[in-house]
Formats: sequence, structure tokens, C-alpha cells
Amino acid sequence: MTPLPPASARTRRAVARRALAVVLALALTSPALAQDGPPGGGGATQVGVMTLEKSDVPYSVTLPGRAVAYEQVDIRPRVAGVISDILYKAGRPVQAGDPLFAIDGDTYAADLKSAQAAVDGAKAALEAAEATYARYRKLERTSISTEDVEAARVAVAQAEATLSSAEAARDMAQLDLDRTQITSPISGVPDLPAVSVGAIVTANQTEALTTVTRLDPIYVDVEESSRRMLEHRAMWEAGTLRRAGEVDFTLTLETGATYDRKGSFVSPSTTVSATTGTTEMRVQFDNPERKILPGQFLRVEITLGATPAILVPQRATSRASDGTLSAFVAVEGRAEKRTLTETGSYQNAWVVTAGVEAGDLLIVDGLTNLQAGAEVATVPVTIDAQGVVRDVTKADTPATGE
Repeated sequence: MTPLPPASARTRRAVARRALAVVLALALTSPALAQDGPPGGGGATQVGVMTLEKSDVPYSVTLPGRAVAYEQVDIRPRVAGVISDILYKAGRPVQAGDPLFAIDGDTYAADLKSAQAAVDGAKAALEAAEATYARYRKLERTSISTEDVEAARVAVAQAEATLSSAEAARDMAQLDLDRTQITSPISGVPDLPAVSVGAIVTANQTEALTTVTRLDPIYVDVEESSRRMLEHRAMWEAGTLRRAGEVDFTLTLETGATYDRKGSFVSPSTTVSATTGTTEMRVQFDNPERKILPGQFLRVEITLGATPAILVPQRATSRASDGTLSAFVAVEGRAEKRTLTETGSYQNAWVVTAGVEAGDLLIVDGLTNLQAGAEVATVPVTIDAQGVVRDVTKADTPATGE
């Protein structure tokens, strides 16, 4: 049996073995650590860019509005009586002149007959007076005095006046009989009747029997602040806003859907509200399907013209807490941050009037952690209406980044 070395010698050899193991481990792992370093040695960041262009951007404003009936009439009786029939169906369109209600007309028919009899009697009296006058004129200065002839002439005039009065009374009786048929004065849609058969009504009563409303076309009244109207006028005068040949009106329904018919301008207001500082305008829309009903609150987008500006996609911008809008552009291989001045939006882009110029390379992709002054490698890209960025050379392949 070999004798064991002293304890101090064993300890020194164990320490040496552990040190050798550490050195070997470091030698074996050092290549792997080198491979895990940042690729490219921290080179340029690849970003997608698009060249900005100046164009005439449609300038529009969106205003709140309220639908107003093109025509609306309350139906009231013009003669008194008892409702004998209701001649329409609520909600079904009627034409001007269509009957709506019938009033019992027996009394009015009898009055008409009496008035006609008075006319016939007046005509007979006139014929007799005219015959007497003609006979007296022949006998004048023989057996009839001038005074008698004059009296006969006056009798004819009185008979003519009596006939005229009788005819007027007959015509009024005819009108009253005709008015027992209550007709619609306009074409439209009648509401539910406010009375039933058997109800007693009076001439020109306060309560309407029903209401007829014309829905096609229909008006939409919108309000605009007088201050903004002055701003638009100043833009036109300065040339920063070019007038459109024809103002375009687009209606947004309560559901958020865009109405498929364009509007036309009817009339402006000539006054400004002392309480709201707004002025009212009226726009007309065709409404054959009756999608728009009076009283609805809607939104009207009015395109006033076009303004020269640069469209900057909203996804390429960021807004600070103080409201400052900014974007990055690529300048000589470096990312440069620009502060933008915008006057609104159009589709998915900001309408920018200052901060960038036509020809600048706007960075729209690869913006994640991008800092001003960073080295960048640009790749031309496009952006569609949905905000999807695609390489120009690979139109069907979405770009990656951000």
C-alpha cells in the first residue's frame, strides 16, 4: 500500500485541477459568446421610406345638421260637421288632391239646392224686369212717362244685383259642399288620424286632423361658426385655399354610414345667432327611399375647395403630450426628426403645410426605438389605404419593422 501524501500536497493539487478546469471552460465558451454579439457590429438600421409630394388636397369641414321636411301641412276642416269616413291609410303616400276625410254633407247639399232655387227666382225676376223695361221704352212719350221708363230701368238693375247675390250664395254653398271632402294640398305621407269616424269637427279648429309630410327631397339645416367662415374667406383671399367649381356635400347618417346621394346648396342664412355665434345654412338631398326623416341629427361634410399641402401618413407620425406632431425623415443616411404643422386630416394622412418639403424621404416603417441622428439604410416602400406598408420591389409582401 502506497502511503498517502501529506494533506497540504493534496490541497495544492485539487486547487490546480479546478483552475485548469476553469481555463478550459473559458476557452471552449469564448467562441460562442463572440457569436452572440450584435450582428453587423451595430450598423445602420433598415427603414422603409416614401418620397413626399405636394398636391392639391381637398379641403372640407364637417358640420352637425338636422333634417327638416321639404313640405309639411297640418290638415284641418274648413266646414263643421261629423266625420263620416277616413279615406286614407296612414304611412302610404298620397298625391295632391287625394281625399283624406269625408264630412257628412247632407245639410250642405240641401243648402246648395236652396241657393240654386234662389238663383232661379232671381233670374226669373230679372227677365220680367227686362221685359217691362223694353216695353216701356217703346211706349215712352206716347202712353208711358219718362219717369216710368226710369223706374223700369232701376228695377232691372235691382234684379241683376239680386241675381248676382243669389249666385254668390249658391257658389258659397257649392264650396261648403265640396269642402266636406277634405283633400291633401301636397303630395306626401300622411300621419295617423287624430279623430275617428263620428267625431264632430268645426271649421278651422286648432287641432289638426292629421299631418301630411313630403319627404322627397328633404332639407338638412347645418350650422357653421361665423368665425370659421371668416377664416375660410381669408384663406381664399390669401390663395391658400382654392375655391371648388361646385361645393360638394356628403351626408353621414346616424349609423355612421355615408349617404349614397350628394346634396345641393339651397340658401345661406343672413344673420348670426347672438347666443351661439353660428349661422345656419340649408342643404337639399334626394330621399326616394325615405332613409332620412325630419328631426334626425346628421353630419354634413362640405368640400370647399383644395389647398396645396403634403399628405403625411398618420402611422409615420407621433404626437407629444403638448400636442406637437413630429415625424422622421432620412437625410444623408441619418434619421432626422421634424416638427410638423398640420391643418387637419384627409383619409389616413395629416394635411401638412410646414415641417417637410416635397422630395423628402419620410420614414414610415422601422420606427421602433428610432432616435434622431441614428444611421439608417432606406428601402422604398408604399402604404395603402388600410395603412399597410409594402416594399416597392415586393408589392405583395408587407414590410416589417415598427
